[in-house]
Amino acid sequence: MTIDHAARSTPARTSGLPASLTSALLARLAARVEAGPDATYATTTAPYTGDPLATLPVSTPADVEAAFARARGVQPAWAATPVHERKAILLRFHDLLLERQHEVLDLMQAENGKTRRDAFLEVTDIAIASRYYARSAAKLLAPKRRRGAIPILTHTTELRHPKGVVAVVSPWNYPLSMGAGDAIPALMAGNAVVQKPDTQTALTALWALDLMREAGLPPGVWQMVVGRGSSIGTPLMDNADYMMFTGSTASGRQIARDAGERLIGASLELGGKNPMIVLDDADIDRATEGAVSACFSSTGQLCVSIERMYVAEAVHDEFVAAFVDRTERLKIGAAYDYSTDVGCLTNRSQLDTVTAHVEDAIAKGATVRAGGRARPDLGPLFYEPTILTGVTPDMTLYDHETFGPVVSIYPYRDIDEAIALANATAYGLNASVWSGDGAKGRAVAARIHTGTANVNDAYAAAWGSVDAPMGGMGDSGLGRRHGADGLLKYTEPQTVAHQRLLGFTAPAGVSERVWAATLTVVLKVLKRVGAH
Repeated sequence: MTIDHAARSTPARTSGLPASLTSALLARLAARVEAGPDATYATTTAPYTGDPLATLPVSTPADVEAAFARARGVQPAWAATPVHERKAILLRFHDLLLERQHEVLDLMQAENGKTRRDAFLEVTDIAIASRYYARSAAKLLAPKRRRGAIPILTHTTELRHPKGVVAVVSPWNYPLSMGAGDAIPALMAGNAVVQKPDTQTALTALWALDLMREAGLPPGVWQMVVGRGSSIGTPLMDNADYMMFTGSTASGRQIARDAGERLIGASLELGGKNPMIVLDDADIDRATEGAVSACFSSTGQLCVSIERMYVAEAVHDEFVAAFVDRTERLKIGAAYDYSTDVGCLTNRSQLDTVTAHVEDAIAKGATVRAGGRARPDLGPLFYEPTILTGVTPDMTLYDHETFGPVVSIYPYRDIDEAIALANATAYGLNASVWSGDGAKGRAVAARIHTGTANVNDAYAAAWGSVDAPMGGMGDSGLGRRHGADGLLKYTEPQTVAHQRLLGFTAPAGVSERVWAATLTVVLKVLKRVGAH
């Protein structure tokens, strides 16, 4: 059972935090962590200010083992719960999420440093995903008749069984979308979930768990552990029946190797160096607004954000001028309301990476068109939205993921060159194409080697189309979230075939030679009548 840490792990609350984030709320969330009575504690800080935010118990490998044992104990009953009852819980969660959004908006901003607008998009995302899987799960999981081996005589059914206990490792950059979005379909498929959110943004994930429990999810079906991957990653992998991971490509490769060794499935959303192509017929004003969203939402800490832009020579100068002007008018700052356009980075490591990439580019000859510097006057982790031109292959940010508010712009001569440049990377997560001709834009998008491609939108069109799969190619990962794939990957398909009367073996009294000749005639007839 979960140990009540409230008395010993009351999170620090600074005067700069919103009033909704009371010490009682933070302590209740911390108590949701699966950890023993002798746990050590980790303290997180608020990115806006660097002040202490929360003190969380740290789970040990033994705590992870215990969480999986509890999950295995309750999972069969959860799998046996009718889908319509699971649906009702998820729809109650949906309603509670919208009613109490102010709490989680404050939490996301306090833990991550993003703007209110970017935090609200996560609320929107989870509301859409909750509604979709609540209303789609019954159809997706229902037994399905399949064509039998012999028409009429073979009755074949495909069944879907839950994997068992799914491990989810979620990142810090989208603490609600990733903190709840991958658990929801796993739960709807009848699995139990043991999740490790990133410690920095664990409160948001714990809030989602707390809300799901309030909505009626039975104890133990969804549990959370907190700790470093180097400490509890191995017991997570060793006990999981399926692994869902969002994070770096390097970590994803190791998880894929470990999952292969155990012969379990894994879905991995990894890094990206996402391209945007602006065609010569694009609406420049609209493309400029799209570029701001594409590059600087969540301070560029978004796996599907744009870090490379290829702009047709005919409109390159006009686009760059308009984009620079629009970027320089963005309001950067810390505010728990909708008054700012860009927040801050989430941790010192990201600030160091962004700074190093930009300084390397400048030292090697790149031109800064906007931004290009940290803003310690605003807070410890602020960095200006940055636009670079003249970036060359010898610069680190040319083909390495920056994961910050930095974009480089390149002119191109013709569309074949633009597509070749867009595809000249090991990554393949997301792309954006801007054109005044939708058919032309879609044709270009289809030639880009990415799991999602948006026309006249940055990323939200594809991401928000939750009935369609989302994921990466190449070094951007394996598997898909969203759509039927996002739920069915958490299931084991089983084929049950019932053979009536005659089968493929010769009946009594008929020689094998005669039976083979008979089946040959049948196969030819089936081809002529169009049978599958």
